[in-house]
Amino acid sequence: MVANESIDGLDQQTLLSMLRWQVEAGATDVVQGVPWNRFESSDPPITEKLRAQSPAQTRSNESTPPVRLVDSGQLKTSFEDLKSVSTLEDLRQRLEGFDGGTLKRFATNTVFGDGALSAKLMLIGEAPGAEEDRQGIPFVGPSGKLLDRMLASIGLNRSEVYMTNTLYWRPPGNRTPTPEERNATLPFLLRQIELIGPKVLVLLGGPAAQSLLNETTGITRLRGRWIDFQTRNEPNGLSIPALPTFHPAFLLRQPAQKKQAWQDLRAIRARLDG
Repeated sequence: MVANESIDGLDQQTLLSMLRWQVEAGATDVVQGVPWNRFESSDPPITEKLRAQSPAQTRSNESTPPVRLVDSGQLKTSFEDLKSVSTLEDLRQRLEGFDGGTLKRFATNTVFGDGALSAKLMLIGEAPGAEEDRQGIPFVGPSGKLLDRMLASIGLNRSEVYMTNTLYWRPPGNRTPTPEERNATLPFLLRQIELIGPKVLVLLGGPAAQSLLNETTGITRLRGRWIDFQTRNEPNGLSIPALPTFHPAFLLRQPAQKKQAWQDLRAIRARLDG
């Protein structure tokens, strides 16, 4: 469509803005082949008519292909598939080749991880935000700056720890990830934890703690409690003490909770020194 063309009186820029808004709001699937204004017409478009036909009638109509729904990103890689992956770079390449469902298709970058490859402290958040998606690095922007100050308060900096998220792609519009989306990338995250081999695992925010600990309890009740975390229930699995605590983004919204976060930071420092 050229710049001066329009549809129903809407110019190209307006149409693109409307489409961009739908994507940011989380729209991912086309549910039928042609638009249908249900307020103005009672006559459904051809794709709706085809659905009402018998299977034989549908097969005989070769002029209109059937509507194909977008894959929702079911679990396609198991932990067993990743046991042979021996380096983080190999794991990253496997992740880049992973379908990833709708999240990967609408993300700008895969946000894999950042920091020391043999870090004693590993921090895991929920999912990349807008700035993380743009830069391809976890924990940047305002929440990342606060996290840097939190680490500095116990004598650490970003280059000494390793950071990642339970999801590697930003959900459109920063919506809450579905359980299916979290499960799809969990095998990669578990192998990533094993390859880093940290001494202490910190789970930032309720969604990260719930995903890895298989918990439904909120972060307010989970935080401050050390939990023995295992990557897999077998002798070769990695066992690590894990501490859930508040996500920096939450602390920006609720600064009164920083006192409890400071208590958690002191506990992390003591465990690292122990």
